[in-house]
Amino acid sequence: MFKAITACMWLFAFNSLVSSEYVYEGLPSDSVEPDWWQKEIIYQIYVRSFKDSDGDGIGDLNGITEKVPYFKTIDVGAVWLSPIFLSPQNDFGYDVSDYKEIDPIYGSMADFERMRDEFHKHGIKILLDFVPNHTSDEHEWFQKSVKKIEPFSDYYVWKDPIRDAYGNVTPPSNWLGVFNSGSAWEWNEERQQYYLHQFQVKQPDLNYRNPSVREEIKNTLLYWLGRGVDGFRFDAVNYLFEREDLADEPKSNKIGYLDTDYDSLTHTSTLDQPETYSIVRQWRQMLDSYRTREKKTKFMMVECYSPFDKTLLYYGTNSEPGAHFPFNFLFIGTFDQQSDAAKVHNMIKSWIRGMPTGMWPNWVLGNHDNARMASRSNPMLVDGLHMIQHLLPGTSVTYYGDELGLIDTNVRWDQTVDPAGLNVGPYRFLKFSRDPVRTPFPWDSSYNAGFSNSSSLWLPLNADYWKKNMAEESRFKSNLRSYRQLARLRRSLTFVKGDLHLYTLSKWVFGFSRSFYDHPTYFIVVNFGSEIEIVNLLEARGTLPVTLKVKVSSINSGFVTGNVLRTDKVLLRPKAALVLTTSLINEDS
Repeated sequence: MFKAITACMWLFAFNSLVSSEYVYEGLPSDSVEPDWWQKEIIYQIYVRSFKDSDGDGIGDLNGITEKVPYFKTIDVGAVWLSPIFLSPQNDFGYDVSDYKEIDPIYGSMADFERMRDEFHKHGIKILLDFVPNHTSDEHEWFQKSVKKIEPFSDYYVWKDPIRDAYGNVTPPSNWLGVFNSGSAWEWNEERQQYYLHQFQVKQPDLNYRNPSVREEIKNTLLYWLGRGVDGFRFDAVNYLFEREDLADEPKSNKIGYLDTDYDSLTHTSTLDQPETYSIVRQWRQMLDSYRTREKKTKFMMVECYSPFDKTLLYYGTNSEPGAHFPFNFLFIGTFDQQSDAAKVHNMIKSWIRGMPTGMWPNWVLGNHDNARMASRSNPMLVDGLHMIQHLLPGTSVTYYGDELGLIDTNVRWDQTVDPAGLNVGPYRFLKFSRDPVRTPFPWDSSYNAGFSNSSSLWLPLNADYWKKNMAEESRFKSNLRSYRQLARLRRSLTFVKGDLHLYTLSKWVFGFSRSFYDHPTYFIVVNFGSEIEIVNLLEARGTLPVTLKVKVSSINSGFVTGNVLRTDKVLLRPKAALVLTTSLINEDS
């Protein structure tokens, strides 16, 4: 009797919470087909950790080439490689010493071309991670800039010091570095000036107010386009310009940070300056002109951890387009274990409705700079989050290993190599180090998870690799098998062109539906809560039939593909998720 009363009370509360919203009108049936980058999954490969072919404990290009067939099994349409350019590897490739050379750690130019050709043979595009804001201090440009050798003298941001009455020098502003826990200015004794490094001391910022620098970067991009790459991910674009007056930045008053920590300031002088948006538009114009010659879109996506309104400006406008998209970091930055259905509903709506007219959404759950999504949320939510990511309108961007539901690896202080962790010391490295999300990909349960035959890996494997690996997850109901189902399903016309409705079905149950003319309609439901819930989808959308078929089910749902459920009584276990369809046959395209 207690259970019956509780159920009635819950249903009453449920009825008061149901809400529905039509937020996206799909593409008309007679429209131009979406471009390749709109339909495909983009998969981020952290090169050092994907596959080691030469036994040095570090992933490389030939290792990736060996695994190209894997990407076909998960329906990936493009891969984005972390930086492979020549580098001292102080920041693992994000400190470039030569933009036009491959680092020998990863292989040779011949290895790159062989990998490129193998991807293209399989119909997969290849994107490079390009680092435009800074170089290594070992780059020839910087070495000559220190010595004021023209035309390199002003290739970097150099400023005179503030001198006191005793001749002591101090930095020209209070700006702080992202990773070095201290000033963003470094004194150079030879030149007798400070140079700006918004990241590490060994990563001096390029001076984009110098037209020669802009031309160098443009020529570098053209060089790689000529090498057959299909586009770029632009790293940290919001740092490209700074205020010329060097105005100090105000305190952020964030809790838990030292005065020397980057987040202790609000970055009004060093981020998202008007000139930065102009540069992004110029790069897009160049890529579009290259497309005109090749008849294929050359793609650009940009990284910027900026306020929401400033992030959306990187799209540009229809008349002056910027990036094809800036990364949508809402699920990385604002989704956590306390997020409920209304929050997810509003996150999705805000991006889709916030975009400039005619632009395309994207969905990102993880990357090399943030804790893995399974650790940030809950391992049991991995399938549900992938359902959201892959089946909403837009481009899906996957971080390597997330298809397996990997969690962060425990990396001890004595194993730490990430400068972001090393720079803050052994007592705070756990808060800042990115090593736990960059560890080797587990291919199977063999020695070193099939990643390498070396006795020493650049980072340790996750301790659960013996059961959480690609080969094992290919054998049974798993995150990987759910991912594969979703990757195939997103190619159907309903998801390529269909409309979108969002639903808040209870405090913790979120849903959305996709429909397109006479094609099957799909209803996706995800329980973010910790209790079993029974939802009535007919109350949310009365046009649904009385039964729906399970198309994809999360590993913890208790259902399998083909189960038929009553639409008015869909049971969801805690953290469970389902993709349901109106089609009771196997023709979903």
